[in-house]
Amino acid sequence: MSLEKLLENPRVWRGSSQVDTRIGLASGFAKLDRCLPGGGWPQQALTEILIEQYGVGELRLLMPALAQLSAEEAHAGHDDYSEPGWIAWIAPPFQPYAPALQQCGIDLSRMLVVRPKDDSELLWSAEQALSSGTCAAVLLWPAMLDDQASRRLQLAAEKGHSWAIAFRPLAARKQPSAAALRLELQSTEQGTRVHILKSRGGRPAILDSLL
Repeated sequence: MSLEKLLENPRVWRGSSQVDTRIGLASGFAKLDRCLPGGGWPQQALTEILIEQYGVGELRLLMPALAQLSAEEAHAGHDDYSEPGWIAWIAPPFQPYAPALQQCGIDLSRMLVVRPKDDSELLWSAEQALSSGTCAAVLLWPAMLDDQASRRLQLAAEKGHSWAIAFRPLAARKQPSAAALRLELQSTEQGTRVHILKSRGGRPAILDSLL
């Protein structure tokens, strides 16, 4: 049997068909966008950002994209729905500083802060927000996120056409994850180093002094 005939068989899995070729959401950092398959953040997907401590530039890295999303239309599945989507913050370890966010271009009227009582409620809240179709992006800070939970977040993001961003400690690097993109941020003397650990359809890369 020729290779062409073999590939016509619907039971044959073709690896190339699994590569996500959708256009990414521009990050605002050309150096990073060049390393991401779609030319930006993967949309309708889970992104994990691993950090050694808060304040290493993790939010600054997201601001251009979040500002853009706060002004765009949400995908609620209704033709008459034209309001921008919510930017949901679930269990942030700090109180988001409104003046700084506004200065970055975030529409504060589209911001939603959720304070769950425990981690199980946090994950439930994130899943509901992602799958609702009314959230453009959902940021979450889980204490733990196993492979099964990450798969549920990934599926919820796909269902609601939303972008999930989970902030996790560096120790999570050794744990499996269904995230489409995993980044590790570390502070150096030259600035913030961004290490692309996993990128669906792309390759690992290290970007020094991105921020």
